Amino acid sequence: MQFYFIRHAQSANNLLWDTTGTDRGRSDDPPITDLGVQQAERLAAFLQRQSPELRSGWRDPANEAGFGITHLYCSPMVRAFETARITAERLDLPLTIWKDWHEGGGLYLKDEDTEETYGTPGKPRGFFQERYAKVILTDDIKDDGWWNRPMEQSEERNERAKRVIRDLLERHGGTQDVVALVSHGGFYNYFLWALFGLERQKNIWFLMNNTGITRIDFGEEWIDLVYQNRMDHLLNGFVS
Repeated sequence: MQFYFIRHAQSANNLLWDTTGTDRGRSDDPPITDLGVQQAERLAAFLQRQSPELRSGWRDPANEAGFGITHLYCSPMVRAFETARITAERLDLPLTIWKDWHEGGGLYLKDEDTEETYGTPGKPRGFFQERYAKVILTDDIKDDGWWNRPMEQSEERNERAKRVIRDLLERHGGTQDVVALVSHGGFYNYFLWALFGLERQKNIWFLMNNTGITRIDFGEEWIDLVYQNRMDHLLNGFVS
């Protein structure tokens, strides 16, 4: 299996932080910005390109021949869904919403007076079905949303990261599948820590820019991190 972890395009919360340095006034489930739409469109075009004559070796580690994605997943958060939908439309692929790849913490807001956080529901099934005809929804995406619980704690994120790795390998391990998944920069770190058996370090962070691409190849008895946070498609003023 070839696996591509992709961070969502710039969201309204990303823009808020970049312009103010604070998350005051953040949304619990923000959409992507105008720049984010441009990033997602450039990502989709990059993933679509095919030049088989340029293949470099049997693994093509720089994807010179293209990507050939066979399966596309995304987090149920709006910014991930909007990013992935643009790629799904471009590649004419089904898009499966996979709840467990949401950002760390889940959906929540903070009471500005008490500083206490509280969970919010998330988008219902109809939201996704109305916006992409080929969307595939699992039973945990419900008519009243998919979160509906308090903020997720750090240890829960560690366990969820281990769970998504098990589930990913159950679905695609030992195959020639080419899997792309649009998720989040925070959970990306929990995913890598779990995948490579690393202890969490507060002063070490694996940076992922908006629509950055990380490729990980899974063999029968090995895992290769081929590249991390690739941004070829964002040159000339589109990086955030």
